[in-house]
Amino acid sequence: MSTETAQGAGTAAGTPAPPAGPGLRQGLQRRHMRLIALGGVIGAGLFVGSGVVVRSAGPAAVLSFLAAGTLTVLIMRMLAEMTVARPAQGSFYVHVRETLGPRAGFAVGWLYWYFFVIVVAVEAVAGGRIVRLWLPGAPLWAVSLVLMALLTATNMVSARSYGEFEYWFSSVKVVAIVVFLFLGALYLLGLWPGAHGGGPAQLTAHGGFAPHGVGAVLAAVVPCVGFFTGAEIVTIAAAESMEPERAVARAIRSIVLRVVAFYVLSVFVVVAVVPWTSRAVEVSPYAAVLERLAVPAAGTVMNAIVLIAVLSCLNSALYTSSRMLFALTRNGDAPRGFTRLSASGVPRRALLAGTSVGYLSVIAAWISPDVVFRFLINSYGAIALFVYLAIAVAQVRMRRRLERAAPERLTLKMWLFPWLSWVTVGLMAAVIGAMAVLPDSRAQFWLSLLTLAVVLAAYEIRRRVRRS
Repeated sequence: MSTETAQGAGTAAGTPAPPAGPGLRQGLQRRHMRLIALGGVIGAGLFVGSGVVVRSAGPAAVLSFLAAGTLTVLIMRMLAEMTVARPAQGSFYVHVRETLGPRAGFAVGWLYWYFFVIVVAVEAVAGGRIVRLWLPGAPLWAVSLVLMALLTATNMVSARSYGEFEYWFSSVKVVAIVVFLFLGALYLLGLWPGAHGGGPAQLTAHGGFAPHGVGAVLAAVVPCVGFFTGAEIVTIAAAESMEPERAVARAIRSIVLRVVAFYVLSVFVVVAVVPWTSRAVEVSPYAAVLERLAVPAAGTVMNAIVLIAVLSCLNSALYTSSRMLFALTRNGDAPRGFTRLSASGVPRRALLAGTSVGYLSVIAAWISPDVVFRFLINSYGAIALFVYLAIAVAQVRMRRRLERAAPERLTLKMWLFPWLSWVTVGLMAAVIGAMAVLPDSRAQFWLSLLTLAVVLAAYEIRRRVRRS
């Protein structure tokens, strides 16, 4: 006999929904939520991709990360206000649907799902490449599929299983950043053996603080915003937390510290210790610092940490895509078959749907890396920014409604509303607009816009079929 049961649809728009849908188990504890929040913004992009930003903006990349981090903090504060005031399975998908309409909700939900199923493939391929450094004879496609299968299996068990793995993955990432900052501080203070050549002077020693001008610093904000994607996962996981509202409130309040410590300070250490013109900075900035400090086996250590970061992103992408697809079913925006849950409360069909797309994408990376896989990567590049813009607009709408109908639910508020909310909307729109004109991101913008067009067309087809 099957252990799965069909679940009902969600609550009507505008009424407070329970934090978890029928059948979902609140298995995530406070410690899980804390580390999901802490580790959510620490991806492989921080350890590797930040080097590209440093090479494009010079030492002033610190300001690019600070600007992008500030924008992310504002978006997350807006999301937190909505999540605490009205907890819902699906988080911002539900909020956007109720404030901006079913078309916008459909688009946001499916775009976010698509974003994370592509992340599954990207991270699986990235993890496979790292593993092949130690197992050079293993086929990349096989290693990638094994990594994906292992983490799919852990997610199939229960939400607690996901939370436990993410707890330890995030713990390693956080400890790695803390140790890195500690060692960098010792070097910059002259307390590290053989410390020389680093410090504030390094920030202006190779062409100045902003060698490519202010324009390059502003342009670098665009990829930096992408590095922070994942901070919102905690609001989705909150639906399976024992303390959803408190968990989200605590996570968002701590995001400022995380942004400053994990990104801004660590990038500062990189540009203050190693010349930004060094090729090693572009390839692996954190490994370049460890090599300058003569840390034994620096490359191997960083490869291991990056692999942990990749596995963490893969784990979270599998979890997030399945929960978003499950949430889409509750309003009829996805096939009802995905509402079925296992005895442990896991939407296994939704999980396998995302995994299947990930498998196909990994195969595409093997068969056609320069055409199909590159298209997939570019087609999701701006999607998270589209979602963030929708979140910002939805917050303005929901805040107006709550102030009129249920002001007592506004226990956590956006700062300086409505002015700062509109500034955030404008800044996010500016970042998206910059993607459309900057040479390095233009292809991602237009292909992501094509993805949006396909999703909106799917909504219209679905609407007309229902009417007929």
